[in-house]
Amino acid sequence: MRYDFDTKISTDRSSSAKWREMLNHNSRLGAEIVPLSVADMEFRNPPEVIEALRDFLKETTLGYAAPTEAYYDACLAWQRRRHSWLPERRSLVPTAGIVPAIFNAVRSLTEPGDGIIIQPPVYRPFRLSIQKNGRRLVENPLKIIEAQDGTHRYEMDFDDLEAKAADPNTKMLILCSPHNPVGRVWSAEELRRLLDACLEHNVIVVCDEIHDDLIMPGHEHAAIMCVADAGEYDRLLICTAASKTFNLAGCQSSAIYIPDQQLRERFCEGLDQVAQGSGLNAFAYVSTTAAYTRCDEWLDQLITYVQENYNFLKGYLARFLPSVEVYPMEGTYLAWVDFRSWGLSSSELESFMREDALLFLDEGHVFGTGGSGFERFNLACPRSVLGDSLERLVLATNTRGIPST
Repeated sequence: MRYDFDTKISTDRSSSAKWREMLNHNSRLGAEIVPLSVADMEFRNPPEVIEALRDFLKETTLGYAAPTEAYYDACLAWQRRRHSWLPERRSLVPTAGIVPAIFNAVRSLTEPGDGIIIQPPVYRPFRLSIQKNGRRLVENPLKIIEAQDGTHRYEMDFDDLEAKAADPNTKMLILCSPHNPVGRVWSAEELRRLLDACLEHNVIVVCDEIHDDLIMPGHEHAAIMCVADAGEYDRLLICTAASKTFNLAGCQSSAIYIPDQQLRERFCEGLDQVAQGSGLNAFAYVSTTAAYTRCDEWLDQLITYVQENYNFLKGYLARFLPSVEVYPMEGTYLAWVDFRSWGLSSSELESFMREDALLFLDEGHVFGTGGSGFERFNLACPRSVLGDSLERLVLATNTRGIPST
């Protein structure tokens, strides 16, 4: 079956979070302006998931839900089939999203004042989970490396990481793998070095793998548990979800794998303390089960389409705005684009994008240290939407007299 990623969604989108944010900023915008910000898709959900939800509504009631055998089987089989590892069933803890799970891990597995490492520029809730729970933010910024051809990519700063992990007050590291927003797919060797540093100093690793299904052709995701098994390191929480892969964030479902029994018990106790341990909503289990058992082909076609969108973006900007650099997108559907050559402040760049180009992106500065001057483009959209957005960007650049080279 050939799936349609080209047709623009024409229904009212005012209930969408990213659309609501855009319309709150400028209520006069027409439907032709599509936000490329929050990381959900401008594609319809897989028809197999919609069919499963319709069948569910026809046959049952919307009472309190519990995970089914089919749900557990689907989650475990997906990891085996797509990522070459088989978690133990007892290690799986369903939660209502990865962000709540990370907040709970910080709250239940560390103490106030403990140091927690993140690797900015990185997904903003990592930082918030630390600050809002009274823990100490420890930054291990990624390094930009220039290749011989003048292009750039990000790498981990292992010397800095090892020094910060060695601090006896450092208790946890929150890892983004693949990395949002810079698009790196970490190699097994990189993950091994990170785990070695954490193992030596007894640092818990919370690994957000929500983008692990969204790997571009030519790259391979190394599931951290596969790497960890080789070193018998189990002080890990592996955070996964069907939500990013199949555009199901509204169903509020994630699967957190915690191999260590003591950590798992503490994590679950933390959920109970804030009344999050009583199960997910009725749609969460059904949508996840359908996605993981019936939608492999949809995902394969999606990845091809997103890769083509990335190639389109990179080629378009190279032709019309060569002063702007598009960083490699090895994974995710989020392109990290460098506008620092324009010399604009973060507020000036944001104002230009929103007011002049009518582009609603995720601003680089919200990802913390090293993010200023960048913009994150959501490429999970019809190519016509991306093309219209880039045309507005080039037109606004010419109107403002910003040098294109």
